[in-house]
Amino acid sequence: MVKLEVVPHPTDGSKASKDFDLNGVDAVVEEARAWLADRQASDGHWAFELEADATIPSEYIMLNHYLDEVDEDTESKLAAYLKETQGDHGGWPLYHDGDFNLSASVKAYFALKLTGEDIEAPYMRWARKAILEHGGAAKANVFTRFALALFGQVPWRAVPVIRVEALLLPKWAPFHINKVSYWSRTVMVPLKILAALKPLARNHHGVDIRELFVKPAHEHRFYLTNPTGKFLGWVMLGVDYAARMVQPLMPKWLERRAISKAVDFISERLNGEDGLGGIFPAMANALMAFDALEYPKDHPDYVICRQAIDKLLVLRDDWGYCQPCLSP
Repeated sequence: MVKLEVVPHPTDGSKASKDFDLNGVDAVVEEARAWLADRQASDGHWAFELEADATIPSEYIMLNHYLDEVDEDTESKLAAYLKETQGDHGGWPLYHDGDFNLSASVKAYFALKLTGEDIEAPYMRWARKAILEHGGAAKANVFTRFALALFGQVPWRAVPVIRVEALLLPKWAPFHINKVSYWSRTVMVPLKILAALKPLARNHHGVDIRELFVKPAHEHRFYLTNPTGKFLGWVMLGVDYAARMVQPLMPKWLERRAISKAVDFISERLNGEDGLGGIFPAMANALMAFDALEYPKDHPDYVICRQAIDKLLVLRDDWGYCQPCLSP
């Protein structure tokens, strides 16, 4: 590629001291045009890979072990990607060369252990040390703790109360599902089904991550905290406490009705081939919800969900990752 020298624009109104190399510009433009033309699809559009952070390939591995639908070749490629993207701090960041992120690191470690990686391997010891130094898995974010609850790694009290009956609230209520963004809706609705049914991952090999907790998960008391110390945070904790107290009083017929509404929401938005919301977290939650509802694996909705998720895979000869969504 032709390398150009960038000449700053003069601020005093005088002519630039150097002439810009227009021949060089033309060469770069032509090279860029040729590169794009070579990657244009036959119908005229462009679409490129969309790489995110370690959480998505980690969640893909966890999903397959939840369902006991493991493809060992694909899994080994995703494991290679996770090992390659481990940061100098021992954990995994949310962006290239970023700071340590506890939740991403817990998921990546769990995913690697699920694939059969030796926890005494240097990179696993390194990751474990970094995770424990940052408070351990109990300090991971809510979505990570929810995933761990599905695998029986933390008690369900480690996550906020998520009632599927909220889907039955009228539109004038303070909270209504249509008042949140579309992608949030597509993630939350199947999550509510999972929160109601509280299924347990198949986890065929019985893998656990007890070594990532500073003290045993069931002994940890304060999973839900108010890190900001602000009044609204205390209000939300109070609401969660009240909801937890009334949970046993909620009629099962109301829960079943709400689950039915949630299923309708999901099924109506599967997009034929691209899945719920077109994003991995929503699709993964939907697939686990279908499984929890005992959908057969050949059910059309289950098949669409499974295929839409697998379409997000980017696989090379010896490594691969899962995209969060397809490129626009």
